[in-house]
Amino acid sequence: MPAIESGLDQALARAGDGAFVIGGDGRIVLWNRTAERVLGYTAREVVGRPCCDVFVGVDDAGNRLCYQGCHVQNLVKLGDPIQSFDMHTRSKAGKPIWINVSILVTPPNGRSGPLTVHLFRDVTATKELLTLVHDRLAGPPNGERPEAASALTRREVEVLRLMMQGLNTAAAAEKLHVSPATVRNHVQNIFGKLGVHSRLEAVAYASKHRLL
Repeated sequence: MPAIESGLDQALARAGDGAFVIGGDGRIVLWNRTAERVLGYTAREVVGRPCCDVFVGVDDAGNRLCYQGCHVQNLVKLGDPIQSFDMHTRSKAGKPIWINVSILVTPPNGRSGPLTVHLFRDVTATKELLTLVHDRLAGPPNGERPEAASALTRREVEVLRLMMQGLNTAAAAEKLHVSPATVRNHVQNIFGKLGVHSRLEAVAYASKHRLL
């Protein structure tokens, strides 16, 4: 095993996320224990196989994400940054799973090209919860903007935007240069005006009704 792969193998063995590495030909060269636990495949079963054959992933709309020469591989060849993304796949046992994938690319080493590291985590529960929340929140008639949302103040809109970015109370307070208590008051006002009971419901409501 080349030195760079050996070093990656040691580093990824301790990673809390699932991780696998592919070479320039799209075939898996490394597969860690967390990946085995999440998806059920052992390293022996997947190393040497094209990653698209293992994952057969699709996006929220059912569009294929995994195929030979996929979008990720093309961006790697171009040297462009790659945003994290959600992908629907299945475990070895056939269980549907949503994973969030982040990409890291190693520098070329000698005659070998760059290696592409995929780090992933199981987000199935979050996806299913968001779906339930979306189903619960009815859309406005005739596509009109909900009247309750129109009552949000400028500051409440700012707080809602930070909630959608995943910031907690302390981080939002620092961003807005206000106290955490002030942020909590704004959050409660947002809940009341939108008719929701949690940050997750507020984010889902804002996303569904395109408030921001």
